[in-house]
Amino acid sequence: MSAAVEAGARVTGAQRELLRRQYRTRARRMRPFYLLLLISFAFLFVFKYVPIYGMAISFTDFNVQRGLLGSEWNDFAHFKRLMRDPLFGRVLFNTVYLSFLRIVFQFPMPIIFALLLNEVRFTPFKRAVQSFSYFPHFISWVLLAGSISQIVNTYGPVFWFFGQIGAEPVHLLNHVPTFRGLLVVTGIWQSVGWGSIIYLAALSGIDPQLYESAQLDGAGRLRQALSISLPSLVPMIFILFLLQVAALMQESWEQIFNLMKNPGLYRVADVFETLIYRAGIQAGNFDYTTAIGMFQNVAGLIILLIVNAIIRRSADYGDYALW
Repeated sequence: MSAAVEAGARVTGAQRELLRRQYRTRARRMRPFYLLLLISFAFLFVFKYVPIYGMAISFTDFNVQRGLLGSEWNDFAHFKRLMRDPLFGRVLFNTVYLSFLRIVFQFPMPIIFALLLNEVRFTPFKRAVQSFSYFPHFISWVLLAGSISQIVNTYGPVFWFFGQIGAEPVHLLNHVPTFRGLLVVTGIWQSVGWGSIIYLAALSGIDPQLYESAQLDGAGRLRQALSISLPSLVPMIFILFLLQVAALMQESWEQIFNLMKNPGLYRVADVFETLIYRAGIQAGNFDYTTAIGMFQNVAGLIILLIVNAIIRRSADYGDYALW
């Protein structure tokens, strides 16, 4: 009996040693990936966590010469000033409204584009469309705004089109009623291709046998997309939707700053980021603008917690909550 126990112990010890060797071999092979992961963590630490220390200036009358520790605490004076600011209501409404428009119109576009692109069977055409749709993402909004300005200006094709149909020409970059729509449309153009990558990756992981079974049952391409492809994207859609909701209090600073050349557009497109630029970069009120940024982050976190709690309590989609 004791001999059998000793043999079992030797086998177990040999198995453990084999597992250790396999782990060391795998760790050596994965060293380049661990290095890349370390670089990512270093980036997050330096640019995301270290600046948290500087957010304390929102609670002080910050003096550059005295530094953070030498500045006097002001009993939330900057937050009180923000609430009393006549521009607060306008920038809050514009930020939330523009973010809502992006969620309603811009967020579904990568999903639709990925579903349509997934149905393309001619590989060269599919790759060409993907490359063409990705291209605007890698162009700075400075260049994109210049291109858009050339398209919609007095001598651009938009004015020509209005003239051909007998309508009164409208300069879209200076037209208040349509400027928000222009922001949404140009945002879709710039982001739809890049945003579809993660959905295309999820679609590529679907078992082809599901489509074959659906074809045997008589399902057409549209029915397969609605019954197989779209449900397979639901977990990813909810995750990205919650991340979009987390950014509800933040708007695309580069886009708005480069397209909003007319001060008359402030009443429809003045958001927290543009207010921070004027009060912080131009006026030098860094403590006040830090308080504005903290308000954005806290408000966004509260909205995210509320939406996540609603999804978690849902009987059908509770499993898709972040926590």
